[in-house]
Amino acid sequence: MEAMLFTYVNEKLFSKPTYRAFINLLNNYHPKTGQGEHFSAQQLAEQDTFLEEVMKTNVMKELYGFLHRKNHYNSEEEFVKDLKNMWFGLYSRDKGDRDSSGFEHVFSGEIKHGKVTGFHNWIRFYFQEKEGLVDYYSHIYDGPWDSYPDVLAMQFNWDGYYKEVGSAFIGSSPEFEFALYSLCYIAQPGKKCKLKLGGYPLAIQTYTWHKTTYGNGKKYIATAYVVSSTH
Repeated sequence: MEAMLFTYVNEKLFSKPTYRAFINLLNNYHPKTGQGEHFSAQQLAEQDTFLEEVMKTNVMKELYGFLHRKNHYNSEEEFVKDLKNMWFGLYSRDKGDRDSSGFEHVFSGEIKHGKVTGFHNWIRFYFQEKEGLVDYYSHIYDGPWDSYPDVLAMQFNWDGYYKEVGSAFIGSSPEFEFALYSLCYIAQPGKKCKLKLGGYPLAIQTYTWHKTTYGNGKKYIATAYVVSSTH
């Protein structure tokens, strides 16, 4: 019998507005790099809906207020436009096609040269496991928290492709992860951003995409993921 990471999740959670908007985005991508991404009008509208819904949450309001006070953004409109560019803007990881984005890589996952890359989200993992597409092997790190959100670093197989180690928050909301990764990317791009969660230290590692830019030389998100502070 194959091991399952998730034995039970109350799916009522997924009807909450931010969860529903997040889940709607996950089927908008080709997992394999080298296949160009082309969004329909509906898929572009789903990106806007997700941003609208997360901006209604306290954690994203707090993040905007913090960045506004630090003079990163003059208005919420400017902030949301930048989030859309840095997370959803397309660039090429393979063969010149605009085949990737920060959001696809981090939250949905990609397959490049026969290996799983990105794929750092528990909701995506849950649904792919439920469909029989993810085979969970083991974890090499389990965070010290005794409640959710927790952090796991896992080994797994996704649709026949191997992920040697992939870290993810478990049980966190889409807005929590989106806010945390955005904070660390904007404040300390390309660095290990040290934080405390429930009194325990952890860090978010982000990387910038250097090959292409948007706006006035701004850089897209290449990846963002949680690491234990001891690693």
